[in-house]
Amino acid sequence: LPIALKGADLIGQARTGTGKTLGFGVPLLNRLLLPSQKAAAPQALVITPTRELAVQVSGDLAVAGSKLGAKVLTIYGGRAYEPQIAALRKGVDVVVGTPGRLLDLAQQGHLVLGAAVTLVLDEADEMLDLGFLPDIERILKQIPAERQAMLFSATMPDPIITLARTFMNQPTHIRAEAPHSNATHDSTKQYAYRAHALDKVEMVSRILQANGRGATMMFTRTKRTAQKVADELAERGFKVGAVHGDLGQVAREKALKAFRNGDVDVLVATDVAARGIDIDDITHVINYQI
Repeated sequence: LPIALKGADLIGQARTGTGKTLGFGVPLLNRLLLPSQKAAAPQALVITPTRELAVQVSGDLAVAGSKLGAKVLTIYGGRAYEPQIAALRKGVDVVVGTPGRLLDLAQQGHLVLGAAVTLVLDEADEMLDLGFLPDIERILKQIPAERQAMLFSATMPDPIITLARTFMNQPTHIRAEAPHSNATHDSTKQYAYRAHALDKVEMVSRILQANGRGATMMFTRTKRTAQKVADELAERGFKVGAVHGDLGQVAREKALKAFRNGDVDVLVATDVAARGIDIDDITHVINYQI
């Protein structure tokens, strides 16, 4: 916080779930010139790898900036263009979004990035995995050279280091934990089961019947498997939802909301929900496929 509040460039390396959102959110909101004029171009841009994370981050920033009168807009694919364009025309202070739709609206001239003084790349290594780096580089070219940039990443692969060198100005690199600390938290117990593919749903059903099981997240490698497992568990009477790329955006949001509300207590997802999604009281995480 002290470094970011001074306006210096920053690389933050930390596991998901360590409170990064307000780590960049507070300095970002602090830099806004408010109240901004009507039809103001955004003063801050936050880029996230997934739609779910964009929605969550913008929600947190909206709450944190509500007393300041900061206008926060979420921009992502899978939703109609018109409301997003209309909101940009009215004027916003902070835009949070996914690379594809951001670039799309910027190239169409609806998203003007010439006034952005703060740029945040959240979960940068995940964006690399999803193939978003070329889009991000195109977006960066439209942002003024005089700006504060903050990059957050759990790991620092070479392309991310190269990206940071290209668009950041003498960044301070902060690791929020010792380099040798485990990828899992101390309070997590881990079990591995070897099972034939045909037995997996049955095994998972037994695990889901455990005493004291609360909200459970289950990860699969493919979209097809996610849907298949969700359907099979639903047939067995479990309250289950699914989140993956083959579902429409409305369906994805509905499933996550039901999981947060407790209407559904098993969420089967591909890795679109693996990063940064913050849900309380999860007792079990099942990796259905490695």
